[in-house]
Amino acid sequence: MSRPLIGICAALERARWSVWDLPALLIPRDYTDAIARAGGRAVILPVDGRASEGDGEVASDGASEVAQILGPLDGVLLAGGADIDPAAYGQAAHGETRDTVPERDAFELAIVRGAIAAGLPVLGICRGMQVINVALGGTLHQHLPDRYGHLEHRRVVGSFEGAEHDVVLAEGSLAARAAGEVVHGIRSHHHQGVDGLGEGLRVSGRSALDGLAEAIELGEGFVLGVQWHPEVDPRSTVIGAFVAAARAHARAGGVRA
Repeated sequence: MSRPLIGICAALERARWSVWDLPALLIPRDYTDAIARAGGRAVILPVDGRASEGDGEVASDGASEVAQILGPLDGVLLAGGADIDPAAYGQAAHGETRDTVPERDAFELAIVRGAIAAGLPVLGICRGMQVINVALGGTLHQHLPDRYGHLEHRRVVGSFEGAEHDVVLAEGSLAARAAGEVVHGIRSHHHQGVDGLGEGLRVSGRSALDGLAEAIELGEGFVLGVQWHPEVDPRSTVIGAFVAAARAHARAGGVRA
């Protein structure tokens, strides 16, 4: 069979290339390379307002916009990036909550809810873990140093330098199976984190530094959020486990043409 097709939601950012300085849809290559190494095939999902929750648009054949996007996919990966607009979880913005892109938030929240409803494997990385939580009704700590009194989760802005620490994963959890161990060394870069849990989620991993929730999952299927960045760690098996789940999903649905 062909490689499982993994949709990655793209960031909406301003970018410069050649002679241009324009809004652009971006995804760091580390993600697509990690999917390819694991035997998957990545496709970038651009922010699409017609598919965002609350749009109400229905395609002429009766299928929702989100269902049409998800139809060809075997899994969905939510990447890291800018802070989620706290309006999405009913809070006012903290002074350190910056660079929010509500258009991206709305699209990703709709995609996550649709993917879970369709039974697709879902992996959320860093911001992506937070998107899963918010999509299911959860809330976030907007600035972790206020809560924990340190900057260890993001020592150097724009770099993973010095940001290594261990997470402790629950025995038998999806997170532990994906990581292949219960004490797992990770690389992080974030200043926000999960606070109130979304419906049906459980914390399956916590930071050895301070007990912060660093892995969340649903009780069935492959829906996993990790606060760290497995795509930049060649030793990590997390993305490989996700791609394997997507492959199993593809086989269960028949061989792709």
